[in-house]
Amino acid sequence: MKFATGKTNFLGNGCSGRASSLTFPNGKMSQLTPAATTKNCAAFTLTEVLAALLFLAIVIPTAVEALHVASLAGEVAARKGAAARVADYVLNTSLVMTNWNTGSQSGTVTENGIDYRWTLASQSWPAQSALSMVTAVVKYSAQGKDYSVTLNTLANPNTQITTGTSPP
Repeated sequence: MKFATGKTNFLGNGCSGRASSLTFPNGKMSQLTPAATTKNCAAFTLTEVLAALLFLAIVIPTAVEALHVASLAGEVAARKGAAARVADYVLNTSLVMTNWNTGSQSGTVTENGIDYRWTLASQSWPAQSALSMVTAVVKYSAQGKDYSVTLNTLANPNTQITTGTSPP
């Protein structure tokens, strides 16, 4: 068989997209369509395909892990803010009610369906023996891991809040 093609491109492979002629042994000419000539010209080599697959095998797991880390960071940040509000509430309530020096206390606060476990403890402050340090620790979990927020404040055990009396 003898193949005769139209113009060739700069590589000389006959992939110009123009119709090509095909001469059969009986001397008849057959016209090839442009789709038939360009279909065999545009392709990736096996090396290029393997390189692209290797690139995707590296990039996709890395991108998924980055999304996981970003999701965890956002969830921890949101819950940490809520835990700080709970710790602030527990400290303020115990100071106003003057029950902070009655020993260790604990409880659970549920906010938006999430449990925040808190404990309240007091100990004498080493810098000055007349003051006590009151500590509220709030624990919470995010994506299966436990985290905590700790808030401290100083309180004077000798200060009593009295109601119904006026200063002299």
